[in-house]
Amino acid sequence: MTLMRSTVLAFGLLASSSLVAAGPCDIYASGGTPCVAAHSTTRALYNSFSSPLYQVRRASDSATINISPLSAGGVANAGAQDSFCAGTTCLITVIYDQSGRGNHLTQAPPGDFRGPEANGYDNLASAIGAPVTLNGQKAYGVFVSPGTGYRNNVASGTARGDAAQGMYSVFDGTHYNGGCCFDYGNAETNNRNNGNGRMEAIYYGDNRGWGTGAGSGPWIMADLENGLFSGINTGNNGGDPSITWRFVTAIVKGGSNLWAIRGANAASGSLSTYYSGARPRVTGYNPMQKEGAIILGIGGDNSISAQGTFYEGVMTSGYPSDATENAVQANIVAARYATTGLNSGPGLSVGSSVSLRATTACCANRYLAHTGNTVDTQVVTSSSSAALRQQASWTVRAGLGNSACYSFESRDRPGSYIRHYDFALQLNADDGTKQFREDATFCLQPGFNGQGNAVRSWGYPTRYFRHWANVTYTASNGGVHEYDSAGLFNDDASWVVGAGFA
Repeated sequence: MTLMRSTVLAFGLLASSSLVAAGPCDIYASGGTPCVAAHSTTRALYNSFSSPLYQVRRASDSATINISPLSAGGVANAGAQDSFCAGTTCLITVIYDQSGRGNHLTQAPPGDFRGPEANGYDNLASAIGAPVTLNGQKAYGVFVSPGTGYRNNVASGTARGDAAQGMYSVFDGTHYNGGCCFDYGNAETNNRNNGNGRMEAIYYGDNRGWGTGAGSGPWIMADLENGLFSGINTGNNGGDPSITWRFVTAIVKGGSNLWAIRGANAASGSLSTYYSGARPRVTGYNPMQKEGAIILGIGGDNSISAQGTFYEGVMTSGYPSDATENAVQANIVAARYATTGLNSGPGLSVGSSVSLRATTACCANRYLAHTGNTVDTQVVTSSSSAALRQQASWTVRAGLGNSACYSFESRDRPGSYIRHYDFALQLNADDGTKQFREDATFCLQPGFNGQGNAVRSWGYPTRYFRHWANVTYTASNGGVHEYDSAGLFNDDASWVVGAGFA
């Protein structure tokens, strides 16, 4: 306790324009385990860092901008991003390495699992999918939908073979699934599964295919390739708890026949150790054969079915002491991560009946409606049949998958909601599953053409309600599908929200 306290005091936090007197990587360096990779879209991880944190690209003209801290050691300049992206969509194209080694993360290329884009590359994250505040200042995390991933296969200074390393990440504890694999850390350099022990990355989710922890998950585990491990065995470790915090500090570190999992509430409290001991008793994991690439949001072989949100994380040279990590946790808590609104512009009144009118010149008399289970657009007036007026009216509900956003319940089929399935909009009954509720949750922002609102998928924040040949989709602003065409996107994806017809 004395050592931990002295370490924290030595790197005390300041309530000033600079977020910290010493950032996480300053603390790791003082502990003899310096950062060899440091990534964050929310803040600087060194007290003197003032260079760009990440880059975004806007769809309107493909221009890019680098987003830096407001001041050295401070929070990202979210206002610069908001100004740059106004009236269009933006993607996060680069997450810069703050360590000085150039270990930047960019769009992940195909591997054993091809990416969703036509060329096999993974998707890029929306620049606005994960808004938060740090000490009251707005910033954006990296919202990873299935199919989204970042990678660096030529990283410098990361652990190879059985060399020791440490890692921590701050994640959204409520954004996860059972897909493989939402990871951050060390992976293969060729995007393929090269065998046991070729990876050492932090995993977060409730995948039950390999290791598990207590309860139903989600859990912090280690992805060591061909297995997610919660302890020494391939099965259950009852000491690895299910996570309930909104912000999570997740730690995995490994050395010669030694590794550990630690975790904490990133907004308060101290770290707990969920496992510390020998390597798994399975061939190929002792000694380890790490390859040294860096991944975010995907598995080492480019497995792309997982989701999660990343705010910050580092990789170190050497096996950090618990005392060093405890000081890092104190630093994270003092950054005061907090939630902020997912909607921008005027909100909707939960329980009200609304209509959504298209704004494209061709179709400004058409409204979002349904024909059977198909959500489409139809011409609706006050003299339309009562049945059609009901089909074009929607009851606003708090988002089924995230109450900070909205769900749209059918007026004529109570209990059924607009949801996306294979990116087409459908009307389906709520089946109570996590997947359905996330697919039926949407957030609002000002319309791209200056009219009304754009309606964004919560789970796929690069995708918006769009009408195409009178059928509706969650469409991206440019993409592989016909309905993703950039032409007329701003008009087709803008809707005037008015009173319902029924």
